[in-house]
Amino acid sequence: MAHVIAEECEALTRAFSGLGGLGVDEKTLISALSNWRRQPEKRSLFRRGSSDLFRTHDEAGFERWEDDYVKHLKAEFARFKNVLLLWAMHPWERDARWAHHVLHKSHPFAILVEIACTRSSEELLGARKAYHALFHHSLEEDVAYHVKESNAKLLVGLVSAYRYEGPHVNVERAKSEAKKLNGAIKKGGEENPIENADVIRILTTRSKPHLKATFEFYKELYGKSIDEDLGDDFCLQETVQCLKSPATYFSKVINQALQDGADKNTKEALSRVVVSRSEIDMMEIRDEYHKHYGTTLEDAIAARTHGNYRDSLISMVSGADK
Repeated sequence: MAHVIAEECEALTRAFSGLGGLGVDEKTLISALSNWRRQPEKRSLFRRGSSDLFRTHDEAGFERWEDDYVKHLKAEFARFKNVLLLWAMHPWERDARWAHHVLHKSHPFAILVEIACTRSSEELLGARKAYHALFHHSLEEDVAYHVKESNAKLLVGLVSAYRYEGPHVNVERAKSEAKKLNGAIKKGGEENPIENADVIRILTTRSKPHLKATFEFYKELYGKSIDEDLGDDFCLQETVQCLKSPATYFSKVINQALQDGADKNTKEALSRVVVSRSEIDMMEIRDEYHKHYGTTLEDAIAARTHGNYRDSLISMVSGADK
């Protein structure tokens, strides 16, 4: 078995390295997507065994793409939309590079919210370690420096979070904090809820089970979901949605990416979501997509994408239940 895996890793290395200067071997890469479903340990072995493509960062604990090779592959994967580059990348490095791109290329802050609110505490800590190793700044430091809007404190708190991940919920505290959130939201012009100390503290420190209970109490007490009461505050809305139901949030992001007339940033979310969630909650995302939009996610992707890009996305989406 070990011999077979070694051969597969070697074939994948050759595929990324190019066909005698003629470019990457797209057919082999697509095949790897199909055959390596839900096997992140194989990709880890591939990264560790491909010293020409990856460099092990012992201090931060991950294998990173060589920067020069990333530039080369981005050009090679123009038709592929970088899907295979992202797929092979260590998840920590992937999140760190996305966060850096957001902060330095004026991309929407929703990507920071996604990373901070839908990863586990260990995954977010890993992304912060990778950011430090790759860019020689802390993620928190760069968020604090680059974000000038009213959501700065919330975003710094979210990317700095290390939440309790056990099942325990203090019911009375959850109910009390539902009231605090409502009070902050209903203050209207007195204070922007996104700058309210209680709102920031609750959303950036409480466990996800605790927050789900808090949001349920909110609806029970006030007859509306907290999302409805947040109005046009998109950063707060995205934070609540990501914490409450990532699958619902990501199905919405995918649908927006597939719309005619979507801008470049919105379209790029399709690759980002499919690659990052394919081995985590893609089955739930597919179910939510079908429930809300009346068609399968595979059919929606097939209707609006083409060629190897389409095949790679569908492979990751349909492979979620294999």
